[in-house]
Amino acid sequence: MIESETDLKGLSTEDVLQSRTSFGANSIDHAKKNIFLNSVKEMVVEPMFLLLLTATSIYFITGDYGNGIFMAAAILLVSAISLYQESKSRSAVNALKKLSQPKSKVIRNGETIEIASEEIVVGDLLQCEEGTFIPADGIIVKSNDFAVNESVLTGESMAVLKSESSTIKTVFLGTIVTSGLAICKVTTVGNKTELGKIGKSLENIVEEKTPLQVQMGNFVKKMSLVGLVIFAFVWAINYYNSNEVLDSLLKALTLAMSIIPEEIPVAFTTFMALGSWRLLKMGIIVKQTKTVETLGSATVICTDKTGTITENKMSLAQCYTLSDNSVNDNFSENSTIELLTIAMWASEPIPFDPMEIALHDAYSKLNIADERPNFKLVHEYPLSGKPPMMTHVFENKNGKRIIAAKGATEALIATSNLSSEEKEQVLSAMKKMALQGYRVLGVGLTPFSSTTYPVKQQDFSFEFKGLVAFYDPPKANIKATFETLYDAGIQLKIVTGDNAETTATIAKQIGFRNADKTLNGDELMAMDEETLKARVMETAIFTRMFPEAKLKIIKALKDNNQIVAMTGDGVNDGPALKSAHIGIAMGKKGTEIAKQAANLILVDDDFSKMIDAIAMGRKIYSNLKKAIQYIISIHIPIILIVFIPLALGWIYPNIFSPVHVIFLEIIMGPTCSIIYENEPMERNLMQVQPRPFTNTFFKLKEITISIIQGIVITIGLLFVYQYCLYSNCSESTTRTLVFVTLISSNIFLTLTNRSFYYSVLTTLKYKNNLVFIIISATVLLTAALLFIPLFASFFEFERVSASQIVLSVLVGFISVLWIEIYKAFKRRKVHYNK
Repeated sequence: MIESETDLKGLSTEDVLQSRTSFGANSIDHAKKNIFLNSVKEMVVEPMFLLLLTATSIYFITGDYGNGIFMAAAILLVSAISLYQESKSRSAVNALKKLSQPKSKVIRNGETIEIASEEIVVGDLLQCEEGTFIPADGIIVKSNDFAVNESVLTGESMAVLKSESSTIKTVFLGTIVTSGLAICKVTTVGNKTELGKIGKSLENIVEEKTPLQVQMGNFVKKMSLVGLVIFAFVWAINYYNSNEVLDSLLKALTLAMSIIPEEIPVAFTTFMALGSWRLLKMGIIVKQTKTVETLGSATVICTDKTGTITENKMSLAQCYTLSDNSVNDNFSENSTIELLTIAMWASEPIPFDPMEIALHDAYSKLNIADERPNFKLVHEYPLSGKPPMMTHVFENKNGKRIIAAKGATEALIATSNLSSEEKEQVLSAMKKMALQGYRVLGVGLTPFSSTTYPVKQQDFSFEFKGLVAFYDPPKANIKATFETLYDAGIQLKIVTGDNAETTATIAKQIGFRNADKTLNGDELMAMDEETLKARVMETAIFTRMFPEAKLKIIKALKDNNQIVAMTGDGVNDGPALKSAHIGIAMGKKGTEIAKQAANLILVDDDFSKMIDAIAMGRKIYSNLKKAIQYIISIHIPIILIVFIPLALGWIYPNIFSPVHVIFLEIIMGPTCSIIYENEPMERNLMQVQPRPFTNTFFKLKEITISIIQGIVITIGLLFVYQYCLYSNCSESTTRTLVFVTLISSNIFLTLTNRSFYYSVLTTLKYKNNLVFIIISATVLLTAALLFIPLFASFFEFERVSASQIVLSVLVGFISVLWIEIYKAFKRRKVHYNK
């Protein structure tokens, strides 16, 4: 039997500091990559960077040092912005990684505390329990039915039984505790551990690109290829007209630069990383940023009951004793004391399960002598079976033996020789308890005398003693949480190991819908795939579940094209958490195995945070869509105003040069990545159905709107161009007015695209200070280009009249604000359909 933690003092604070100085920290160091250098390498092979570098080189070769210096400065500025955004994204991801690192329990100064695994030192006493990763190499001091999976080192998937008295008493970093509990003394940390020596890292997870990333990458590649073709075409036309190779190349580069939407991948990375960082501030750890993309698509959430719907604060509520067929909440009665004593024999000496903790608490308050210290645990059957039960075999020095079991009522009934009448009495008592929302366990005892123990605990013949009932109250906020998720079009399903009556009672207390539609694990496993595929959609509560059954639920929901989120906290939840699109572990009560398998960790075990997570997923997706629609819409007029005059042989064929395009790029980059990322969530976003995850990023209607926006802006630019020709304006004046029209269109487009549903008057009230900052900076920079002679000359602009500027701004306004009429019709349609 394991001694209590207080008998094992562990290291003192001074010992910890000395050990860390002598033996180092518990972290595996790898060859560090130069992250900055890698980022620079990736940046310089980007098509846009190569185009800018080529244009700059041509300016210097042709002796145009002014433009060459400007382009070189622009390259540095664009590169600095890009590296800063990447650094900010990387910092957010690193913060997530740091917080998602595993925790470990150690005994120090006579107390059990939880610390980051990296803080463990040689000499520490580790408390290793079922469901945890062993954080360092060590030797077992005390143990209780302790088994470890060492496949990370040996490749062998079978668990290995270990104890302080066996020949195999060492434990290793990275291995998994599959059952029991042990106190281990740390002998080696960090690089000197077995795992550290062979150079394996537990963090080497290669993150595959998501469908959205692939779609965006393909889009940028296609646009780059289009740019290459048009670039060659424009170069040929210019060369044909001028017979000047470099000048023609420079003008062709202008068009190529205007085509490549290099802001898209930057926007995606920024949105996902900063979205994860924002979730972190809310108490939600997203282990991989790609999870954020999936969150907004969740259609079903499978939640467990204990600790998610309920407080996970078990208290002993009632006892039923078969001997007198009575239910009692007075635990000082003799029959009740006997029942609780047997239940204690069937419990772990150091409890970590909430029900066992409640039993220990109730038992400690009884004024009776505790015989357990005089006995030794000689054999144990861990929690197993369908439904599960557990059995302990104790023996004292005189050979007296006590074999006690507790577990699901049905499991105890199946292993006991009860008469039909007694079975009815037990089941009736269990049902009454369950209908009060209590979680019920059966308790039994067997007088087994042989030294040859059966292979399975179910082979014992138990004397059924009674029932113990625990109450775990629902969380105060869970009803409102469920209603919000229902309103968001998300189905909720309870998946629990508890019985149907208890679960349904709790479910009804919190307003859970369709609480009468239940299905138990055995019924589920007996169904064929087609039957289950239909039943899984209409069933709300799944009871008496076990790992294989949970996996079947996830698979059946996936077969119905559902995007499944699943909560879990135990060792056996690992496979289902990995199988779900979004695995959700609890930060406090969750085992390390559950946390490692999950995509998302709720730090405070607060299920209501799922509202924040899903809302953030939807907001990020919506804002990213706005940013990319903005990018598409503003790129179209830039491309066409460069291409059309040249292709049609107009009098001023090269209205913009690379310096103009790069200036526009400097403005557009922060607009899409900073303004739209910081946009608040639109108020109707949690009242709409989840978006289908299988869809492409844009619907045809959405992409069509963006293209139309771009074409209408182009028409506005061409109108100003033709107006200038009609008014006999010079090339510089024409360039100036077209440029002002484009900048005006960009500003109005930024404002209108903040919502494709609400009017610009509504979105102006949104709290986003960056809108004012970025737009103000754009206006000031444009004014500087127009009114400071040095800049105006450099950009080949000419002083224009106030009325001409007003005309350009007015055309930009009309070219963009027409969409407000479209949005008004859209709102009206939704209003009438309600």
